[in-house]
Amino acid sequence: MAMIWKPKYTISNKLLFTIREIGEAIGEINSFELTDKALARLELDARELSTYASTSIEGNPLPLTDVKHLLKNKKEYIRDTEREVLNYNKALQNLYQAVRSGTFKLTVHTLEKLQKQVVEGLMDNLSHCGKLRQEQVIIRNPKKLDEVVFIPPDAKDVKRLMTELMEFIDKSIGKIDPIILAALFHRQYVIIHPFMDGNGRTARLLTTAILGKAGLDLFEIFSFENYYNQHITRYFKAVGLEGDYYDLNDIIDFSNWLEYFADGILDELHRVRKALPEHLEPKSRIEPHHRQVIDYIREHGSITQREYGDISPRSLAARKMDFEKLLKLKLIETRGTGRGTYYVAVSK
Repeated sequence: MAMIWKPKYTISNKLLFTIREIGEAIGEINSFELTDKALARLELDARELSTYASTSIEGNPLPLTDVKHLLKNKKEYIRDTEREVLNYNKALQNLYQAVRSGTFKLTVHTLEKLQKQVVEGLMDNLSHCGKLRQEQVIIRNPKKLDEVVFIPPDAKDVKRLMTELMEFIDKSIGKIDPIILAALFHRQYVIIHPFMDGNGRTARLLTTAILGKAGLDLFEIFSFENYYNQHITRYFKAVGLEGDYYDLNDIIDFSNWLEYFADGILDELHRVRKALPEHLEPKSRIEPHHRQVIDYIREHGSITQREYGDISPRSLAARKMDFEKLLKLKLIETRGTGRGTYYVAVSK
């Protein structure tokens, strides 16, 4: 039986404050009472952005506009740069579905299947596709190839180290904050470097899935990969190590990385919040008086026309229009008839 991994980190005041801000940002976005249509559009935007950013980090030259066009239009013949984008997008969609349906499980099989999706059609050596590495790798400075930056664990230790990491994640869900948990996984995965190729993309995909599985609300509508792509040099410095894994293993500290990871998620949520007006049709926007109705229902279970009149100065005609709008948006539904009519929240 594998040992449970025990990462070293300190939860700083800065990290706690950022996690609190993340919660507030998610609460503010949720307060918009977004329709299913608006959420679907936000998810599509985030998936396009994540696909572009994550492949761009690895050197893919396709701009965001080309990525969006490629994902919306099928092509009979595709180049490797396009295949890389399509692979990532498909893998991300599959992960969203698995997390939502509760079927996502963090296992060696999951890792290998995901990596195979990411690199399919892009690797000459098929023995490296969908299998943990069986060879030693060395991370070199891309600008000075004769300069060794990091030597990951030996191939013989990869499966054990990944199993220890995955067991830690499984046992910590519900006990450790989703932000901290996903951040710890992301960096340790990068350090272990379990595959010959596709490690960065696979790490970022799995990090998204862990955020969702661990309970972070709205995990599908933001792209932390976008934050990394805007700060590539800082990202690589924060997530990586310099030296030999076996010399560093006992002293690796995740504290600074946790702060960086949380900053990235908060930055992305702020971007989503600013973009919300673009995703809300004028007729779908919830005004303060509409929220007053919804808040009353949440507190009391239902509301009548008379009760709304008691808490609002709006005219009878305006109040009727408010109910009609909330009914049309499927945020409330009618109960009773005639003078006995009242309104309750729609069950989701």
